[in-house]
Amino acid sequence: GASEAVASAPQRPTLAELAEGPYFVLALMLDANALCAADAACRLLRNLNRARIGPWRSLGAQAFHGIELEREGTFEQPNDSDRVLAASGGGASPAWPAGSARGCRKLARIDWKGRYHHFRADVPTFCAPFGGREIWSIAHADEVAYFRCRLRADVVIESSAQGVYLEVEVLSNPDNLSMAVVDFEAGGCSSVTFSPDTGAVIRERKVREAPRKVEGAYIQPLPTVPPGRRFHGLMGLYLHRGRLAFFRKYDPALAVDAGGSRGTISEAGASHGGADATPESESAGAASMESLPPLTPEPRWETTGFVSDLDWAEGRRLTPCLAFRDEGAYRVRIISVGSEPPLLLDSGAGGGSSEKEQAPGHVNWSGFDWEVGTPTIADGAA
Repeated sequence: GASEAVASAPQRPTLAELAEGPYFVLALMLDANALCAADAACRLLRNLNRARIGPWRSLGAQAFHGIELEREGTFEQPNDSDRVLAASGGGASPAWPAGSARGCRKLARIDWKGRYHHFRADVPTFCAPFGGREIWSIAHADEVAYFRCRLRADVVIESSAQGVYLEVEVLSNPDNLSMAVVDFEAGGCSSVTFSPDTGAVIRERKVREAPRKVEGAYIQPLPTVPPGRRFHGLMGLYLHRGRLAFFRKYDPALAVDAGGSRGTISEAGASHGGADATPESESAGAASMESLPPLTPEPRWETTGFVSDLDWAEGRRLTPCLAFRDEGAYRVRIISVGSEPPLLLDSGAGGGSSEKEQAPGHVNWSGFDWEVGTPTIADGAA
């Protein structure tokens, strides 16, 4: 009868059977938007996606490889057990090793989707007093804005194929700023700084506090920006297999005024051909156009190449930061924190504007020492 026909019908696999393994393989191909759509479509998929071996954890581990949030730990190894166990009602406990039974139970309680979105929101931001991903003004000279994320030198090591790349956009720059990475959190006193204005990379170590004495060295793998110009554009820092490289894309067209609008060639040029134009104004405009400098070449990425290893650093945590020489109305924002730089680098690449122009070889640093009352190499280069 009908029951026999149903019994003899071929059994089709159900969605629940995918949970035995195939789904986790397929889910690794999904991005964050696709995973959110799957979460909204099916409760079973939502539970699978949040699992300890699920795609939200894998996606976060790849996106935030080598990155640690302040007081949060790395994506896969949280430091704050109270925060991790709060959702399940657990009490405070020490940070157990990842391989222990207690450590596995702790990881099983993590909301990996929530942690992914938390990292995605907080990694590309600055620490207090700035907060957020954009800086509009600097109140004091020699101000330093630290990123909320830390770079884990013990994770981005020689055997790691994936690096960490940070990119910042400079839209308003009344004076001078630079990008640096420091080892202060581990009690060190050293830094490596890139000046996008001068194209120089400076390595410094404070050897005495009072009277202040600094030892260091510098190189200039990139040319300076045109005389009389401030740097506007993009700059980046890349840490890969224990080596540092810097990037810049000088683009004066990105400059904005205090009101937030992008600048033009000149006010006179903007009035040419208007409804109220007069023969006198048109002739004056033509004269001003003739005196304009040649158009700026099309902006392109440049790189210092790998200019430094991490032998100078103390500890395993490095803090990226921006250093501002003078106060003023800046506009600087974090564009991205990822793993891929704008140019591919060879293992021994030196400075250049493309991979083909990078010449492998040894980096020649010039040493310097200075004490209180003597100019730094950055001031001299500027």
